[in-house]
Amino acid sequence: MLNFERKGNGKETLVLLHGFMENLSIWSDMEHHLSKDFSLLKIDLPGHGQSEILAEVHTMELMAEEVKKVLDDQNLEKIHLLGHSMGGYTSLAFAEKYPDSLKSLTLFFSTYFPDDEEKKQQRIKSYRIIKDAFAHYVRAGIPNLFNPDERDILEGKIETALETALSTNNLGALACVKGMVERTDKKHILENLEAKILILAGKHDNAVKTDMMIKHLPDRTNIKSYILDCGHNGHWEKPVICAEIINTELLHNLPKKLVL
Repeated sequence: MLNFERKGNGKETLVLLHGFMENLSIWSDMEHHLSKDFSLLKIDLPGHGQSEILAEVHTMELMAEEVKKVLDDQNLEKIHLLGHSMGGYTSLAFAEKYPDSLKSLTLFFSTYFPDDEEKKQQRIKSYRIIKDAFAHYVRAGIPNLFNPDERDILEGKIETALETALSTNNLGALACVKGMVERTDKKHILENLEAKILILAGKHDNAVKTDMMIKHLPDRTNIKSYILDCGHNGHWEKPVICAEIINTELLHNLPKKLVL
């Protein structure tokens, strides 16, 4: 089973799924600001943190199935599910397979769009370097995920992100890259899911096409979106603001769109 940690005794369970080359430790800056009404379940996705590599290709569907095994083991039937980046892709796959298990779905600096052809080719070209020169791959990519206008004040967070990524098993990372290439368009999930849907996106996110994603969101009353003045890593760049939005939106209600 996947490695996980539980924290808190709130009446609402919030499941947190990290992104690519991350692990369950990434939530430490945010979790202190999350409502005491939440009980947190933090999970290491396959090939990351303390969770084992399960296959040559970690599809989003495979990872969603493994998340469901943890929920079943913990006797959790209805949850709030939040996924950062790749964790968001996994969350969408979970929503497709187990929609009745969700009270809410939060795409946290993630997207429902599949990779376009250019992005797929970039990922495919990265296979060799991930396998043979992983440290170089990490150091070349991680800093670009943060707001370039705040690199000076984010230096410590960038270092944390680098250390976290470098601790990832490179073959686990490779299995997930191969899985991300296979992702399909999941807009239909947002069009049909009855649970509340929350989108947190970054104005300076180089990994997600924020403007296009927000523009094409279905016009449904259960979908709320926020654009923050940060890059791809709101949990490190804007942890307090992100936590307050999550607290408010998942436990209360606000207007449909609000730019911070």
